[in-house]
Amino acid sequence: MRFSGSDFTGFTFDPNERPRPAKPQKPRKAIKSSLLRTLINLGVTLLFAAGYFYIELPPINIYAEEFYAFIFLLCAVYCGCAAVTSGFQGEGIKGYFTFLKKQCKIPLVVLAALAVTLVVGSISSWVVIRAGSYKDLLTVEQGDFAAEVEEISYDQIPMLDRKSAIKLGDRKLGELADMVSQFEVAGDYTQINYKGRPVRVTPLEYGDIIKWFNNRSEGLPAYLRIDMVTQNVEVVRLGEGMRYTTAEHFGRNLYRYLRFNYPTYIFAEPVFEIDEEGTPYWVCAKREKTIGLFGGVDNNGAVLVNAVTGEATYHEQVPSWVDHVYSAELIIQQYDYYGLYHNGFLNSIFGQRGVTVTTEGYNYLAIGDDVYMYTGVTSVGGDESNVGFLLSNQRTKQTKYYTIAGAEEYSAMASAEGQVQQMSYEATFPLLLNIAAQPTYFMALKDAAGLVKMYAMVNVSQYQIVATGTTVAACEQNYRTMLEQNGLIGEQDAVVDAPELESVSGIVEEIRSAVLDGTTRYFIRLQGSAQYYCVSAADSVEAVILNTGDSVTLTYAKGAAASIIEGCRLTIE
Repeated sequence: MRFSGSDFTGFTFDPNERPRPAKPQKPRKAIKSSLLRTLINLGVTLLFAAGYFYIELPPINIYAEEFYAFIFLLCAVYCGCAAVTSGFQGEGIKGYFTFLKKQCKIPLVVLAALAVTLVVGSISSWVVIRAGSYKDLLTVEQGDFAAEVEEISYDQIPMLDRKSAIKLGDRKLGELADMVSQFEVAGDYTQINYKGRPVRVTPLEYGDIIKWFNNRSEGLPAYLRIDMVTQNVEVVRLGEGMRYTTAEHFGRNLYRYLRFNYPTYIFAEPVFEIDEEGTPYWVCAKREKTIGLFGGVDNNGAVLVNAVTGEATYHEQVPSWVDHVYSAELIIQQYDYYGLYHNGFLNSIFGQRGVTVTTEGYNYLAIGDDVYMYTGVTSVGGDESNVGFLLSNQRTKQTKYYTIAGAEEYSAMASAEGQVQQMSYEATFPLLLNIAAQPTYFMALKDAAGLVKMYAMVNVSQYQIVATGTTVAACEQNYRTMLEQNGLIGEQDAVVDAPELESVSGIVEEIRSAVLDGTTRYFIRLQGSAQYYCVSAADSVEAVILNTGDSVTLTYAKGAAASIIEGCRLTIE
């Protein structure tokens, strides 16, 4: 190229001009001492390993895919560092490979061993040749629904779903001036069975990194406990803050704390729970691969981490207060393997005799001292009917299958919504209850704001039988009446047993009133109590003449526990 001075239009090409030779690359200097080169290579690799391990936290376990990625990166870093310290200039891929064979034999052997292990491990875990092993991951027992699933009382039926619980939790934190500016509600909302009642619990988390810096010395001061029956939200303040959570940073971050204490364990996602004394814990299930190297994911016990003190203990048999060792997703995955492959792999593709899968969606039910995961089972054809249901204990993984043909859950939800279509309510994912020996879908109906307004019961076998009510008791009574009218139960089962009653006496300190659904209701608070008792004028006419300072007795259903107890009867003394 040369510049033409005859004009200023730019550059012109001179064919006789020879291109300038490229400037020779300055040769990279090699470190002469082989021992020093090796030490530098190892030092850089170890520094990279420490940083990567601290950030990514891979388990040191041949059953974990992350472990292989970790070792591969270490070998790559060592080889790259060796090229620099040896002064290797680069002669293409072939030249670099020749260099590696001379200078990096051990990393190459390790990489080759990794590749062979990955191939063999993947083949040995392949479902095509191990379908029988996948089928055996979950032991499924046949059950008798009417005989084994007892009718549960109202104080054990969760009225809220997770979305509603989240709204209540966020609203409650917004009322706390001393916390709302510094903390947020974490998204855990674990459903557990606490002292015989279904509740959801979730910890707080720091609003941002600056608020973490300002509050880290005291830890997280509280967690939320939401009663799934009464919808009461309680902020449980701790005498000493939680210092080991998923919201922490550095050494107190729960994931890092677990990895440094149990470097070889593979963990499922930690679950936030509380024991019967209200002490917060993290339940960290230990994962194992039981088929080949990478297949057959299952759990074997759990590490329980005290969120306040950090005390961590592995339990092969977890304590009875723990509710979540096996996640709903793991149980569903294992049943799908069972449903697909119990007649062999080829049958799951050709013929599909007896092939079943779980339906979309699941819910939780408190039975005894445990939480059970419930989901429907349908044929692989994907029709809109169920052939049965699963109930699986999330602590022990004991699973029972109940053969009950009927509508699948979303059809039942649509049927319930159609019953009150003029109100545009949305149904929650249903629970499976035993009502008068009839398998019954139970669901709450929510308005656009996410508040529970009504309840619905739908018969599983005959989902055109739909009953609704503004209370669970009214809904059940309407449902039993419809069952009798359709000849499914006798007259003796058509009436709901009257609940046991309890009463409280005292002096009226405060009275409020409101007209709800066309009826005046009075909300009464007694001296020395924060509880409100709701009395309907239609049920207790005396309420209209009640004054503060009067001595009264209020009667209500035994076991009711909420900030406002409804359905009370009033007696003025």
